[in-house]
Amino acid sequence: MHTVWKGSISFGLVNIPVKLHAATENKDVKLRQLHKDCHTPISYKKVCEGCNQEVTDEDIVKAYEYAKNKFVVLDQEDLENLRKENEDKAVEIIDFVQLTEIDPIYFERTYFLSPDSTGAKAYSLLRKTLEQSGKIGIAKIVIRSKEQLAIVRVYQNALVMETIHYPDEVRSIGDVPNIPSEQDVVQKELDTALMLVEQLTTTFNPEKYTDDYRNALLELIEDKKATNTISTSDKQRPIPENVTDLMTALQASLEKTKKPATRKRTTRTKKNA
Repeated sequence: MHTVWKGSISFGLVNIPVKLHAATENKDVKLRQLHKDCHTPISYKKVCEGCNQEVTDEDIVKAYEYAKNKFVVLDQEDLENLRKENEDKAVEIIDFVQLTEIDPIYFERTYFLSPDSTGAKAYSLLRKTLEQSGKIGIAKIVIRSKEQLAIVRVYQNALVMETIHYPDEVRSIGDVPNIPSEQDVVQKELDTALMLVEQLTTTFNPEKYTDDYRNALLELIEDKKATNTISTSDKQRPIPENVTDLMTALQASLEKTKKPATRKRTTRTKKNA
C-alpha cells in the first residue's frame, strides 16, 4: 500500500512513528477523449495568453492573484521551505472529543495509520485508549503543502485519520437559495411519512450498496469488446521535440529523410503537452 505521508503522532509525551495510507480509492471508469474523425487521443497544451506561446513546466511560476490581474509571485524555494518547516513537525493530538459532536459535513478524506517498526507498542496504547474512552483525537497535519485539521479514531483494528474542513471552509447555509421557511405539516402526511421510514429502517450493511451505473458501463464496454466494436487509430503517435531516447531520435530522423513517395505514414511533430 502506497505511503502518502510519514512522520509521527503524539499525545502528551507519547510519540508514535506512523505512516499514512489512503483508505479509499476512486473507482470511476475513466474515459479518454478522441478526435471524432480519426479516433486519435486528444492532448492538451499549456499556452501563455499574453505571448500566445506554448510553455513548459520550467517556464511556469506560482502566484497569488490578490486583485484583477495583480499577482504576488511566490518563489518555489520559499514554498518548499515553508512546506518542509511544517511537514517536519510531529502531528500532535491537541484535543479529545466525541465523534457525534462533529457533523458529517466537515469530513473530507480517510487515511489508514500504520505504525513504523518502532511504534507498535505506542500505537496499541493509543488505540486501546480511544476504544475505552469512546473519544476521538483532534490533530493538525500538513499534506501536499496544505495544513489539514484531522481526527484520529479507531476503525476495526486500526487507527485511521480523517481530514476535516476548517469552519471557514464550510459554506453558510444562509447562502443556499430557495430553502423554504418553517411551514405547518399536515399530521396525516407526517404519520404516513414516519410509517414509511419505519418500514425501510434496517441495519447498515455497506455490501448491500453498489455503483449500478459503473457496473452497467463496464458491461457495455465488455459487450463492445466481445462484438469487435473496437476502434484503433491509424495515426502514428507524434514524436516530441525534446526527444531524449537515442533510438527514437534516430528513427525519427530516418522517417524525415524518406521520400514522400515511399512513406507509408507521416510523422507529425508534437509539442509538449
